[in-house]
Amino acid sequence: MKKTELMYEGKAKRVYASDADGICIVDYKDDATAFNGLKKGTIAGKGAINNRVSNHIMAMLETHGIPTHVVEQLSDTATAVYRVEIVPVEVIVRNIAAGSLSKKLGIPEGQALKCTVLEFCYKNDALDDPMINETHAIAMGLATKEELDIISGYALRINDILRAFFLEHGIELVDFKLEFGRKPDGTIILADEISPDTCRFWDSVTHEKLDKDRFRRDMGGAEDAYNEVLRRLMGE
Repeated sequence: MKKTELMYEGKAKRVYASDADGICIVDYKDDATAFNGLKKGTIAGKGAINNRVSNHIMAMLETHGIPTHVVEQLSDTATAVYRVEIVPVEVIVRNIAAGSLSKKLGIPEGQALKCTVLEFCYKNDALDDPMINETHAIAMGLATKEELDIISGYALRINDILRAFFLEHGIELVDFKLEFGRKPDGTIILADEISPDTCRFWDSVTHEKLDKDRFRRDMGGAEDAYNEVLRRLMGE
């Protein structure tokens, strides 16, 4: 399988068409951004780590009946995926107060939430990905009520699976972002990635941050944190 033309370049990945029908190739970058691209930098080795970690997690989710876009890993940084139309509604799943939730609502960071919180955001960089509700998404034609019900159901199920999975590896899943796509027949599947870029991971004992917050907050040690997540999940 070979790349053809570049279809899209985002903050963390390039997406190429391929010579295989219905398949794209995602190539992960070491580029790091925060605050909707206002802060930019590099985390050495991040692309390869995110590619491997995300594929490992996606494969595990598939065994639990969650359909994903992953076809096969092609190299350290490249993966073949099904070509989908991304639903422009990001889902943020929150278990513990942190980041923007703490800032907006005044909940102390680290406080466990009494229930899992699902947030929808309109995937639009120019508008800084504003939070929306279900009726906004339907009114704007971003997704149907049926699609949002499927997406919410998957998000909650994924959260249950991942919390248990990461805890086995000494990692607390604080919150994370999910994106979904439509296959040509309209089937909704999990897309994008699940990695230290898109999740808040804390050590379950020390609460040390093992994710992009180390870059976002100028804490240092981002490369070590990403490698630690890889080591725990993959035994390396």
